[in-house]
Amino acid sequence: MAGKVKWVTDIEKSVLINNFEKRGWVQVTENEDWNFYWMSVQTIRNVFSVETGYRLSDDQIVNHFPNHYELTRKDLMVKNIKRYRKELEKDGSPLAEKDENGKYLYLGGHLPLAAGWFSCAGCRSSPDSSWVAGSSLPLGCPQWLSSARGPWSKAWFVSQSTKEAYVISLYISNPLLIGGRKFDLRLYVLVSTYRPLRCYMYKLGFCRFCTVKYTPSTSELDNMFVHLTNVAIQKHGEDYNHIHGGKWTVSNLRLYLESTRGKEVTSKLFDEIHWIIVQSLKAVAPVMNNDKHCFECYGYDIIIDDKLKPWLIEVNASPSLTSSTANDRILKYNLINDTLNIAVPNGEIPDCKWNKSPPKEVLGNYEILYDEELAQGDGADRELRSRPGQPLGPRAGRTRDSGRSVLSTWK
Repeated sequence: MAGKVKWVTDIEKSVLINNFEKRGWVQVTENEDWNFYWMSVQTIRNVFSVETGYRLSDDQIVNHFPNHYELTRKDLMVKNIKRYRKELEKDGSPLAEKDENGKYLYLGGHLPLAAGWFSCAGCRSSPDSSWVAGSSLPLGCPQWLSSARGPWSKAWFVSQSTKEAYVISLYISNPLLIGGRKFDLRLYVLVSTYRPLRCYMYKLGFCRFCTVKYTPSTSELDNMFVHLTNVAIQKHGEDYNHIHGGKWTVSNLRLYLESTRGKEVTSKLFDEIHWIIVQSLKAVAPVMNNDKHCFECYGYDIIIDDKLKPWLIEVNASPSLTSSTANDRILKYNLINDTLNIAVPNGEIPDCKWNKSPPKEVLGNYEILYDEELAQGDGADRELRSRPGQPLGPRAGRTRDSGRSVLSTWK
């Protein structure tokens, strides 16, 4: 199509604007005709609200699905995953198998961490565990940690009499430590369509480290520099390093784990992380408004325990584009560049009717994580432990892992 892409954004970040300008796109205001709008989650609500009655044309695309919150709000994510489990059970799917204690073998502890509401009896029945309370609306950082000593002893500021809804999550008190410090992973996942599901994993994710060595001691329970990895918090710590920003690349983490734990268990860990992501997307796909004008880049936060088991913390609809270091700026610039190459092929005026299957050479640092059309076309179950970027062969079946039957299917 002739002409240049006209863009708008209400997020003034250099990594965005530099990418738009690099393509020769033309900036306009939201009240003018536009083709591409990189907007905040607040704006997307207005665009798709019943009150506005706004209709997007075929040459307009935006960076959020209308009800992205089905995945990115913790309470809704819990609801959708529970529904997903029930549907799998009803269909007799092997993914819904349970052990002798009635716990899910494959859809259990990995996702999500959430256990229920603030008044749930489960917290009282496990007084030796620690719990995190996070506000479900809006999705935010964990706001409360229970003491591991006795039910309902509290740190920080959540009151039992609060009227606000909170989601309670089991606190991972045995995190994997490197250099004695706790860390989590920020991984970027691009979804171009939910039905059929097609998602991509960005290879250049990173680890975020705390600045103070981890201790499970209750005396340090309110020390955010011990427990919370968020850069917005850690940058205020005395030991924060402004050069590397307390971050490692995922590739460095992988090399470290391969050298200290072995390649086989490291590969298993990353396969399980990919599995968590795909299953979380499958859980929300039936209820997601799969608008043809939309794509979305999510920020997945994963924590790993000392048994090398990954846990899903939360999914962010608007992962931060703020750069804390020079390397961070380069990473996020390239992230946006590769995202735009997939969402807006050839940098031309969008046509939302295209099939959203870009050629491999334009993926950049993205790899195909799951393609539902490909899976259905093969007419066979996909491998649960398949590597992204490699063929998903029809080798459905079971393998053995520490004497336990392990499912090896994506479906």
